[in-house]
Amino acid sequence: MKARRICSGVRWMGAVDWNRRLFDALIPLPDGTSYNAYLVKGSEKTALLDTVDPTMENVLMQQLSDVETIDYIVAHHAEQDHSGTIPAVLRKYPHARLVCSQKAKAMLVDHLHVPPENIQTVKDGETLSLGNKTLQFVYTPWVHWPETMVTHLPEDKILFTCDFFGSHLATSGLYAGDNPYVYEAAKRYYGEIMMPFRKAIQNNLTKIADLEFDLIAPSHGPIHDKPARILDAYRDWVSDSVSNLVVIPYISMHGSTETMVDYLVSALAERGVNVQTFNLEVTDIGKLAISLVDAATIVIGTPTVHMGPHPAVFSATHLANALRPKLKYAAIIGSYGWGTKVVEQISGLIPNLKVEILGAVLCKGLPRPEDFTALDGLADTIKEKHSQV
Repeated sequence: MKARRICSGVRWMGAVDWNRRLFDALIPLPDGTSYNAYLVKGSEKTALLDTVDPTMENVLMQQLSDVETIDYIVAHHAEQDHSGTIPAVLRKYPHARLVCSQKAKAMLVDHLHVPPENIQTVKDGETLSLGNKTLQFVYTPWVHWPETMVTHLPEDKILFTCDFFGSHLATSGLYAGDNPYVYEAAKRYYGEIMMPFRKAIQNNLTKIADLEFDLIAPSHGPIHDKPARILDAYRDWVSDSVSNLVVIPYISMHGSTETMVDYLVSALAERGVNVQTFNLEVTDIGKLAISLVDAATIVIGTPTVHMGPHPAVFSATHLANALRPKLKYAAIIGSYGWGTKVVEQISGLIPNLKVEILGAVLCKGLPRPEDFTALDGLADTIKEKHSQV
């Protein structure tokens, strides 16, 4: 992809990674991703905001082939998908200063071995003049590392946000517009990466509220040319409000747990409660993360393996605990052969979830009529609890 003009003196640079399918050896990328960098040329100085993943270094360096001078390289975030090509850019522009937050300096030295003398730290709110353009740096810690910041370009009303408001999405479109596909990708990105830092993001939304901008330019995914839409979405996602939704991640070895899940889904639907199920044998964990952004209740469905939950359920429960969604309630259903400690072990896996435990329905072997009656009781309880949120 060639560099693309955003406005006078500001260009999108970077790489669209159409074929990447896994991030951090963990996060599914069904739609690929992009690594966005931005070139801001003022009347006196030129700055490059972020770089690209090292796997795409050649793309950025080709885009920079006609750029004679870069005076500043701004590193919003030290993670290598944004910073990894900084050493190559510094080799091309050895007199450039690497600009970052005070906490980012040590990280960039550790992760990239950048000489400390090449780094210029900036304070929260500090500005840097490029002549007729000004870069204002605003600290946004824990989006999603402790050193993160954003850059405001007031003359052109652009907010460069790195991971903040990003989306893992490969597309030829430069702008998000009203495309719902972009906003689903942004919700996935929030759920997988940002959700554990919900309270910090609330504070950071307040910090940027007084800045004037018409564009939000993240470092993954399209530019938000209708910023109110993504801002409203984030305000909803980080709020304490939940929806009338039960999420059921489960796996079934011989059909008993799945029979219980199917019955509970019908029981909840009859009571006007929305449900999303995720068979962990085949599910995309990103879809599970999306559903957890808004859900009021999680019901974990598992058979027993050596007295504990199935390993896939163990992993998904650990993930939910790490993501810290704003769930209000939790329950456990499943089956066992001769004995089980599923409830004790799953309860120990979710210390970060500030939920009310609504109980457990466990059956020995195939479910019997009394097990279905217990599932009806659980559905009644969930309906009552959801009426209160």
